[in-house]
Amino acid sequence: MQDLHAARRELEEALGADAVLSDPLALRLYARDASMVEGSAGLVVFPLSTDDVVACVRAAAAHHLSVVPRGSGTGLTGASTPIGDALVVVTSKMNRILEIRTEDRLAWVEPGLFNLDLGTALRGTGFTYMPDPSSQQVSSIGGNVATNAGGPHCLAYGVTSAHVLALDLVLSDGTVTRVGSEGPEAAGYDLRGVVVGSEGTLGLVTAACVRLTPEPPAIRTMLMGFAKVEDCAATVSAIIAGGVVPAALEMMDQGIVRAVEAFTHAGYPTDAAAVLLVEVDGIASGVAAEAREVEEAARGHEVGSIRVAASPEERALLWKGRKSAFGAIAQIAPHYHLHDCVVPRTKLVEILTGVYAICRREGITVTNVFHAGDGNLHPLLSFDRSEPGVLERVLRSSEEIVRLCVDAGGSLSGEHGIGLEKRDFMPLVFTDDDLAAQACVRSAFDPSGRMNPQKVLPDGARCGDFAVAAAGTDTTGIGDAAGIGTTIPEGTWI
Repeated sequence: MQDLHAARRELEEALGADAVLSDPLALRLYARDASMVEGSAGLVVFPLSTDDVVACVRAAAAHHLSVVPRGSGTGLTGASTPIGDALVVVTSKMNRILEIRTEDRLAWVEPGLFNLDLGTALRGTGFTYMPDPSSQQVSSIGGNVATNAGGPHCLAYGVTSAHVLALDLVLSDGTVTRVGSEGPEAAGYDLRGVVVGSEGTLGLVTAACVRLTPEPPAIRTMLMGFAKVEDCAATVSAIIAGGVVPAALEMMDQGIVRAVEAFTHAGYPTDAAAVLLVEVDGIASGVAAEAREVEEAARGHEVGSIRVAASPEERALLWKGRKSAFGAIAQIAPHYHLHDCVVPRTKLVEILTGVYAICRREGITVTNVFHAGDGNLHPLLSFDRSEPGVLERVLRSSEEIVRLCVDAGGSLSGEHGIGLEKRDFMPLVFTDDDLAAQACVRSAFDPSGRMNPQKVLPDGARCGDFAVAAAGTDTTGIGDAAGIGTTIPEGTWI
């Protein structure tokens, strides 16, 4: 039986009264992330150290509370949405850079550190931290680890898992352990790889050892405009097929280009049906050669304009346009919903055509901005939730888009994770045996089932006596109009 009052007293004694929030406004604020689902927080706590996190987890165990880790709250799938009056452990104040060792090409950081702040701290060292999600100004390293976040420059350099060497983890019984190592290879099973992308269901990360990458000596950034979306998408495949793997290869359609340009004034061609933002890097001679090949591929598909950034300032402005996309669409409508399915690059034209048709049929405005080089789509469904019936139409469109991508040989997520919003889509890509195996991994780390319950794996996924819907929580179907993918436990679509 949960005892929130006793848990609060214990946590206030361990961390101080200022570190524990229980007033209704705070609980409402921390009852959701940047997704469309709102849950129920019982207590909110702000640890400052690993010892504080241990105290949080032990108090939760003693008083039968589930534990939900939260960083900056920028997640888009409900992974940090608390269920059943959970204890929300907010790591935003654990934001120190513990150590930078450029000689070993690594840094130790706390989970609340903003992604961009690590890059800023590395300026002048000749190294950088390569993963760069569009929300990097406010998204935390811990959140990036939880969802295995990507970013534009992960086409050539890899997503977060390729840049994490080791993690310090607090398990559900308060045990502190380290997975991975500072060395290039840790002996035994790759538990580091298991934890990255686990969305807090295995434990709470309190420190991360990340890989530093030498800054490239030369960079060329190009913005290309196309009169047809099909030509733009075909150019993506042509570039990769020609043997060039750019550092970044981003695509934006006209709707998002116009919103971005009105927001940033970066000089994007608003008359183009779609644009490609391409960046190649490396030694100067290689960059020049690859840039020529990229331009040739674009000219082979009727490119209308090619703009090459002439200075670091112009390059930064072009990237500001791309990374401001999610904020810019507020000009279209006050709310948006999106998925981040991944499809084969050769299917981009087919899938985009399908996405436009689905949303046109449902009367939903859709714009597309995505990591085209690795086929990671980001269709943005814009709407005003005060309009009667619009949420149901958005959710129907969303489900159709997911099914379209999966049927094309795609996967559910490239970087946003599964959380609550996509967990009931998991049977589309995994068999019952697959889900049971994943539940067994989860049970090995968290036999109590208290660590971020009901996230990632759908209800009923079992490993022996361990069931994902543990920790005494109930399941209530919400949003039946959309069917699979919208059965949110004790949550509300907002």
